[in-house]
Amino acid sequence: MSKLGKFFKGGGSSKSRAAPSPQEALARLRETEEMLGKKQDYLESRIQKELALAKKHGTQNKRAALQALKRKKRFEKQLTQIDGTLSTIEFQREALENSHTNTEVLKNMGFAAKAMKTVHENMDLNKIDDLMQEITEQQDIAQEISEAFSQRVGFGDDFDEDELMAELEELEQEELNRKMINTRLPNVPSTSLPAQPARMPSRIPSTASTAHRARAASSRRTEEEDDDIKQLATWAT
Repeated sequence: MSKLGKFFKGGGSSKSRAAPSPQEALARLRETEEMLGKKQDYLESRIQKELALAKKHGTQNKRAALQALKRKKRFEKQLTQIDGTLSTIEFQREALENSHTNTEVLKNMGFAAKAMKTVHENMDLNKIDDLMQEITEQQDIAQEISEAFSQRVGFGDDFDEDELMAELEELEQEELNRKMINTRLPNVPSTSLPAQPARMPSRIPSTASTAHRARAASSRRTEEEDDDIKQLATWAT
């Protein structure tokens, strides 16, 4: 019995036999395709031989030539049948391969779905919402901390601007007074004025004494300012 006959006989001889797996069926179909391919090669070689034999006999032995052509026709018919059978088997094999692929895909998708279900069983949407809210709050706190660090820190800069403006106006007024005194006494250096006001006779009018004391006070302020400037210059160098 040929392999093809054994294949079909073995496939339906026993009802109690379990259905073959897709891998087994694909292996059987590939074996059948290989067997039919070899059969094709054999028939093609026989066709070429019979054709050569018919040409050889030609008109010398018409009977032998006709017999060769008849055999050639039978081989060609068998070859055509095998071609059709191979086309059917190829279609069946591709359909089985696709079915097997779809089955594996479906099985793997079901496996993944079960895994996702197992993972999601340990998740609570309320807990996830609380967690996301907590994360948002912590991000806001981190942003506030970053902004607090990025602000300029002023150590010792907390002064009263009104007091600073009053002090500045006082300094400007003193500088204006000094310039006015230097304008009234252009030939008298500020350093030549006495450090202490001279005692004036009691017969000098009070207005003259007052003016003298004012000039003396201004001279003392000028000397103090000069001393401060000298000390500042010494410290700077």
